[in-house]
Amino acid sequence: MAALFGTRVRKLRKAAGLTQTEVGFLTHVVGSRINQVERATGAKPTLELTRSLDKVLMADDLLIDLWPYVYREAYPDWSQAFIAYSARAAVIREYSSHAVPGLLQTPEYARALLSMGHSLRDAEHLEERVAARLERQNRLTGPDRPHLWIILDEAVLRRPVGGAAVMRGQLEKLLRMAEEPNITVQVLPFDQGAHGALAGSLSLLVMPDGTQIAYTEGAHNGQLTEEPDEVEQFALTYDQLRAMALPPLMSLDLIRSVLEVNYRAASIPSRSDRRRLAQQQLQQRGGRQLRAGGRRIPRRRPRP
Repeated sequence: MAALFGTRVRKLRKAAGLTQTEVGFLTHVVGSRINQVERATGAKPTLELTRSLDKVLMADDLLIDLWPYVYREAYPDWSQAFIAYSARAAVIREYSSHAVPGLLQTPEYARALLSMGHSLRDAEHLEERVAARLERQNRLTGPDRPHLWIILDEAVLRRPVGGAAVMRGQLEKLLRMAEEPNITVQVLPFDQGAHGALAGSLSLLVMPDGTQIAYTEGAHNGQLTEEPDEVEQFALTYDQLRAMALPPLMSLDLIRSVLEVNYRAASIPSRSDRRRLAQQQLQQRGGRQLRAGGRRIPRRRPRP
């Protein structure tokens, strides 16, 4: 597939009457990089470079559609079509019941998740998968970045993937990314009970022409749906999830609470620990103890 991709780039470049050096200049890479792409040698093309090539060579999304297949070892067969569509989607809506979606994962969190894959061959294969996943995130800050709406089951926040340090970094990233104007994060709390997407994850893509595509995924399989009537049902399910979830600001408060209570750094004491430490220090200095809530307990005056 890398060779096929390179052949398409070479044909498009020649049809445009451009040299490798000229294409490199227009896509902000050196000409030798274009030579590597066309000959399928060296590193595989990134999604960012692919999008630039597609635009410069006026490929009408042909190269973008091919890109996931160049990384076919990094993506399971059943997810490649979804990856291709999401690379062009104007709006991405996702619900996840088990893990933070790939578009918002930290490298450490992604590595911890992907290392559990049954089809993983070796450490090099793992790093290739991690790189491919992180490459997709560049769209969120690009000039044509989509609007991303994420609903997370509360279990996603509390499941310690990779350990406490990895989860701290991941929850902190969720809070940072939620500040972006094109990203919305909601949390679906446990107390909402059962709903129509408990079996796994649900994604809805709105393409630039307004068409919608639905994608559902379990642990070892996924299904892409383009039939309008079926997509409409999935869209209704997603709307119900949004209504059941906490509002965005309350969702961020819950994330902060879980971060502080469940995954606080070992070097940062809790509020109760800080209060107890302050009391001990005051006692050592002959000071007064603190009441609950921070007020001092007055000293007893000696009786005359």
